[in-house]
Amino acid sequence: MADKFMGYWRKDGSVGVRNLIAIIPSVFCSAKVAERIAYQVPGSVYFRHPVGCSQVGEDLEITARTLIQIGRNPNFSGVVVVGLGCERFSPYELAEGIAPAQKMLETVVIQKEGDSLAAIQQGVKYARKMQQMASRQQREEADVSHLMIGLNCGGSDMTSGLVANPALGIASDMLVSQGGSSILAEITELLGTEHILARRAVNEQVAQEIKEIVSRTEKKLERQTRESSNVKRTHLISTGNYDGGLSSVVEKSLGSMKKSGNAPFSGTIQYAETPKVKGLLLMDSPGHDGEVSTGQVAAGAQMIVFPTGRGTPTGFPGVPVLKITGNPKTYEKMKENIDINAGEVLLGKKTLQQMGEEIYREILEVASGKMVKAEILGHDEQFCITRMT
Repeated sequence: MADKFMGYWRKDGSVGVRNLIAIIPSVFCSAKVAERIAYQVPGSVYFRHPVGCSQVGEDLEITARTLIQIGRNPNFSGVVVVGLGCERFSPYELAEGIAPAQKMLETVVIQKEGDSLAAIQQGVKYARKMQQMASRQQREEADVSHLMIGLNCGGSDMTSGLVANPALGIASDMLVSQGGSSILAEITELLGTEHILARRAVNEQVAQEIKEIVSRTEKKLERQTRESSNVKRTHLISTGNYDGGLSSVVEKSLGSMKKSGNAPFSGTIQYAETPKVKGLLLMDSPGHDGEVSTGQVAAGAQMIVFPTGRGTPTGFPGVPVLKITGNPKTYEKMKENIDINAGEVLLGKKTLQQMGEEIYREILEVASGKMVKAEILGHDEQFCITRMT
């Protein structure tokens, strides 16, 4: 019998683990108005970004898809779209894209309202009404098959690949075995492991897609590093990674892939794309923490699970980011930022299997309403839309 969590059922059949109102600007020009609306309505979050205009081709497509998909995420019971009125990515197009999710939805356009103050006033009116409606909804039981988590990591050190990532892999396997979904990404941190990942594909087509995703990233990185005149800018791992005991990007990749456990890969998806199948998925993305989380949340992940060896405080608006460290010293220094101390495995206090099961139980607790430390402290830095150019 599948495990359960307590979530918010949506009209489209999805289940949220939070019940918030999203204030989404269609363009950077309307970001401050969106922010002011959110500040006046408890239970709402906003999504500041620097794009939405003066973009063409694939960059504009990624921006449009990401913002639409964020609005569709089941953690949000309602959405207020805030536009300027003359931008390339129309606020009405954004609202139209969100509409199939069948949630509360309104659009505010600054130029139509008259000015910023009028737009803020109208947006607050919409958001408050939505929040009143949302507050009436209660959590209800749902199978874990309705849960999707994003597997991300940042500030890795040698303990990440030894403890935190493998323990998360065990938790991910437990979720996937019951019909849930996990998204592995960070392709720049999987270089050199594609043959291992491909062997776990459910069929030859998925195996080939995995290889092609990694190959494209390698070619892009080769071009970018060749064009750089600063040798330091060509390093594929950070100074903090070196200081933490990692010697190369391949060593980092071998640890990074362990977040995915041992489950078979059921498919691959593009950045911010809704999966057509459940299970373990590989998303084509860069390695930037924020860009990865944004793509995963846009794909439908209701939660991010985030190992960090060196420690990081960051969070995501409206989506819990559950932090794990395999480094006992990091946990002691950053207790107010880190949720789980997987370093207990290194100290011999728990086995890797026990830690994986603990992480899985914590995932269900957070899905049922327990706040993670990033939420408690108000961290929301990870929203960051990727760009191709």
